[in-house]
Amino acid sequence: MSDRRSPPRAPVLVFRHVPHEGLGTLAPALRAAGYPLRVIDIARGRPALPSPRELAALIVMGGPMGVYEKTKHPFLRREITYIRRALRAKTPVLGVCLGAQLIAHALGQRVYPNRQKEIGWYPLHRTAAARRDALFAHFPKTATVFQWHGDTFDLPVGATLLATSPRCRHQAFRWGNRVYGLQFHVEVDPAMVREWLSQPGVDRELRSVDGRARREIRRHRPARWRGLQRLAGPLFQGWAGVLNGTPPPRASRPR
Repeated sequence: MSDRRSPPRAPVLVFRHVPHEGLGTLAPALRAAGYPLRVIDIARGRPALPSPRELAALIVMGGPMGVYEKTKHPFLRREITYIRRALRAKTPVLGVCLGAQLIAHALGQRVYPNRQKEIGWYPLHRTAAARRDALFAHFPKTATVFQWHGDTFDLPVGATLLATSPRCRHQAFRWGNRVYGLQFHVEVDPAMVREWLSQPGVDRELRSVDGRARREIRRHRPARWRGLQRLAGPLFQGWAGVLNGTPPPRASRPR
C-alpha cells in the first residue's frame, strides 16, 4: 500500500532577541497548521542560518534594543542583512514590535524614538484598507491591545497601513502580500507579561509613562486578556493562511 501522507512542511524560523520575548500564543496556531518551529537566539554568538528559500516563513520577535543601536548590538547588522535576503527570496516575513521595526528598516525606512512610549493597554484602530486583509479582516474597527515600545518607524514605500493609534500612527502594515509588521502585542499572555515585569530596569522604564498605565499593567483583568485572545486567534490563523496560500477573506462589515 502506498504512503499517502503529506510531505513534511518547511520550518518557520523564529528570531528571538531575548528569552522572555517568544512566540507566545502564535506558536499553537502555527503548530496546528502543521509548521515545525525553529527558534534561534539571534543575539547570542553567530548561530548558523539556513537559506531563506528553505523556510516556510521568517518571524522576527521583539526585544529591548533599538534598531539604531548597531554599535552596541552588532548582531543587528547580520539580522537586517538576513531579513533583506528573505524579502528578496519572497519568503513570508512577520515582525512583532522590534521585529516590525527591523522589517521597516530592511525596507529602507527610519526607526526612531516615538514622541511618547506606549506601555500597557491602549486603543488600536483598524484602517479601511485592513477590511480585506488576510490577517485583519476580522479585526474590530477599534480594539484594546497590549503595547510595550518606545520606538516607531516610517512606513515602507509601497506598504499598506493596517492599524493605527492616537499615540503611534504606524501600528501594523503589509508589504506585498506576505510581509507583515505588527508594532503591538497580541501574542502575550499574563505569564509572559509577569516575566517582562520581572526584568531588570523595568520599574525605571514604567516611570517614563503615565501613572495610569503603570497601574493598569500591574493589574490582572481577565476581561482584557480574553479580549486579546479573541483578537489573536483570527489574526494568527490568517497568518497561517498566508503561509498556506489561502486567499484573503471577503471584506468584513464595519464594527
